Order: sequence, then C-alpha cells, then structure tokens
Amino acid sequence: MSGAVFAIPGRLDTPTGGYEYARRLLAEAGRERYHLAHWPLPPLGLAPDGAAIDGVAERLARAPAGWPMLIDGLAGGVLPAALFAELGGPVVALCHHPLALETGIDTALAERLRESERAMLAAASAVITTSAATAGILARDFGVEPDRITVAPPGTERPEPRPACLAREGREEVWLLAVGTLSPRKGHDVLLEALATLPREGWRLTILGAADLDPDHAAHLEARAEALGLTERVRFRGAADRETLEDHYARADLFVLASRYEGYGMAYTEAMARGLPVLGSEVGAVREATLDAALLVPPGDPEALAAALSRLIGSVEERRALAERCRAAAARLPRWSDTWRQVATTLDAVRADGP
Repeated sequence: MSGAVFAIPGRLDTPTGGYEYARRLLAEAGRERYHLAHWPLPPLGLAPDGAAIDGVAERLARAPAGWPMLIDGLAGGVLPAALFAELGGPVVALCHHPLALETGIDTALAERLRESERAMLAAASAVITTSAATAGILARDFGVEPDRITVAPPGTERPEPRPACLAREGREEVWLLAVGTLSPRKGHDVLLEALATLPREGWRLTILGAADLDPDHAAHLEARAEALGLTERVRFRGAADRETLEDHYARADLFVLASRYEGYGMAYTEAMARGLPVLGSEVGAVREATLDAALLVPPGDPEALAAALSRLIGSVEERRALAERCRAAAARLPRWSDTWRQVATTLDAVRADGP
C-alpha cells in the first residue's frame, strides 16, 4: 500500500472550501486503498508566534520518516522553510491561493507572508494548486518553476440537477443564495451595497457561511445590512451542513457571490452543478472554474453587480438562459476522483525521485 502524510492545521470539519478539498482527498485516497495519513496540526493563523511554530515543528517531526508529506498552505505558508528540510522526506506544498493575497491584511503582513511562502515553495519537491490561474501567479510572482506545479482542480458532485425554482410555484419573489465564509474576501459587503440600490420587493437573499472564522467582519456585515435597511430581505443563516446546503440550492432561483478573490471558487461550481444560474466576480480563477458559463462582473463594484442583479431578478427568461448555460458547462467539470488521481500521481512522483 502506498503511503503519504497530509498535514493540515486546525479542525478538519471547518466549513470552508479548502477544508472540503482536504476531506475529499482523504476520502478518495481511502477508496483507492492509498494510505494518506491525516496528520492534524494546531491552528496557526497568519502570524504565528514562536511557541506555535515550535509546537508544529514537534508534531511534524513525529511523522513517519521518509514518507512524502503533503502540507496544506495554511501551515506551509507561515512556517520557516528550514523546518521542512529536517523532515527526511519529500514535501509537496498544497496552495489553494497565496496567503499574501488574502483580502483585508495589512501591507507589512502581506510582505512577510509573500517571503515566507516564496521560501517554502522553493523548498518543496513539488507544488499542487487548484487552478491554472493560481499556477500562473506562483510561477510569475513566487518563482516556482512551472514543471514543479500540478494543477488539481476541486471535483464537483454531479447530482441529478433539479430545475431551479426561477420564481415559479406561485412565488412572487426571486430567492437569491450566497454561500461563503463571512470574511472580507467573499465580498458579502459588496453584495449588500448592490442590493441596497434595488427596490425592496421582488427578491430575498440567504447567506450561508461560517461567522466564527472572522467574527468582527461577520458582525460588521449584520450591522451594515441593518444600516442599509435590508434586514427584512437578507438572512444570515451561518454555516450549513450538506443536507441544509442542498436544500437551499434546491429552493434558490439565483446564486450570487461577489468574491474579491478566488483561487478556484468551489461554491460557484457547486451551484452550477445543481442547475442554478450563477452570478459572480471576474476575479482570480472564477472564469476558469466556471468554464466561462457564469455571468461575471468586476470585483468590488456594487453598481455593476446591482445592474446584473436587476436584469436577472426582473427576467425569468434571462435566469433560465443563464441556468441552462451553467448546467451544460457543469457536465464538463472534474470529479473528485480526477482530483485525487492528479494528487496521487504527484505524491508517487516525488517518492520515486526522493532519496
């Protein structure tokens, strides 16, 4: 049986796309009888202190000697590169997107992260990322040789798509759905500003996303919704389990997410696979992930987003046409077995090339 270690900081059940990617890799490895050992690490944040780094170093030192180590970017991006040279086995960096590009961090922290990530990526035997767009950034801005990068996009389930409600069934309102952690990068504030310019009837928005990962921003969003007079139209429902999420996908008329940056954009592709029309931001890898099917507007532009929302809310025909385009593209999205195959090939390659 092949073996490798997957080092992941924090709780594996954290409801974000990055942790979902990790959970799916572990599940697919198990199905393929590939021994991918989950190696939990303490949470580090973006600016860990010396004690936190020492604790992670001690944990990593107990990993099976000589096994390839796949290390999640939430840890790899903030740890000293010298730490990985001491492990005695090849290291593969998993980078969903460079931490230095996270929305809302100050310039000094961004620069520290950029240097830390550059050093770690240089020390890695190989790098896995989730999109060609991010691979390009790593090559151009972080000095990673393209032949060391594997692009392994997230898989997408392909349930039998149920027709979106599209404001049928006697409903007079269009039900909007946004799915994403309540963090600045997801652009929920941009969406609120856009909706505030629309008439206060004919639509309703549900936002599903964890509030505890950035509680200050979550509180800001709720306060902003109240200040804009949107509390009767906007509901924050917190993180959703899979059953709840599927129920909201099934009842929604339009998916909208105003991200400021995405290394891929799993929420967009999940909505497409469930037959929803998708409205998003022209940023990062979103156009690549959605196979040019979603309707995209410039990031951080409430006026452009409001104009697109107004058209789609006001026209069932436009929503239906966009839904058909998204549904057709979703049939070409990768599956999780495809994702795992690319990751496993990289792990096997560094093992063969290692000492």
